[in-house]
Amino acid sequence: MQSTLIVPVDNDLHLQTENGQVVVSSRVVAERFGKRHSHVVEAIENKVKNLTAENSEVDLSTLFIPTTYMHNGNEYKEYLLTRDGFTFIVMGFTGAEADIWKLKYIEAFNKMEQILKEQQSLPQDLSPQLQFMINMELEQKKMQQQLNQVNHHALEAKATAEQATKQMKIVKDAMLLDHDSWRKDCNNIINKVAKERGGTKEAYQQVRDEVYNLLQQRAGASLKTRVINKQDRMRREGISKSKVDKVSQIDVIAEDKRLKEIYIAVVKEMAIKYGVA
Repeated sequence: MQSTLIVPVDNDLHLQTENGQVVVSSRVVAERFGKRHSHVVEAIENKVKNLTAENSEVDLSTLFIPTTYMHNGNEYKEYLLTRDGFTFIVMGFTGAEADIWKLKYIEAFNKMEQILKEQQSLPQDLSPQLQFMINMELEQKKMQQQLNQVNHHALEAKATAEQATKQMKIVKDAMLLDHDSWRKDCNNIINKVAKERGGTKEAYQQVRDEVYNLLQQRAGASLKTRVINKQDRMRREGISKSKVDKVSQIDVIAEDKRLKEIYIAVVKEMAIKYGVA
């Protein structure tokens, strides 16, 4: 009697076996590498076309196994990629994240193929009891892998929740920005954002200019023009030149309730964007 052994499938990478080969679905490849499935299928078929054009006798089953899947009552093309087929297709995918997935899959293919090799090397006349024990051991390994993945996802969920809590605090702090001390509070946030962007004098000026530009776009007003107009008024009123020269854009913002509200709103948004408050 021929033994039937359980082959564990990686729940994260979704590897499976087909005719004694470890394979992965073209749909999974598309999802993991951020591609449209139709584009992955097209890339595979272009490779098939090029390979058969060069050698009509090439055995493509060692690379790609054509199949189909159903979606909303309709049947669509799908391919199962062996390790060589997978490598052949994804070698053209670029980017740091793509490279990480490539390494994960290569490692998983190697592990799965080793498991298959070990199973195939077992005698075929094992007793039912021994077959059962082997299957149980493999099933336990599979369950442990799944448990490890659950723990990993739990840790990721915890980290995400902690990040969300931190973000909510930042949002809350930004929303409670005190209107009585708005100049000081906004300047503190701008300094923190500038620190996130390098902490240089240039970074501070760039952040300040960015805030002013956003304010002017939303208000439809020119701060520099308002500074000039205020300075002219002060001269006509006989204000000393030293005081006239010190007039800044923040001074004209302080005189206009609408400009002040927009300025505070822009700074709040920047605090949330950069995670500072």
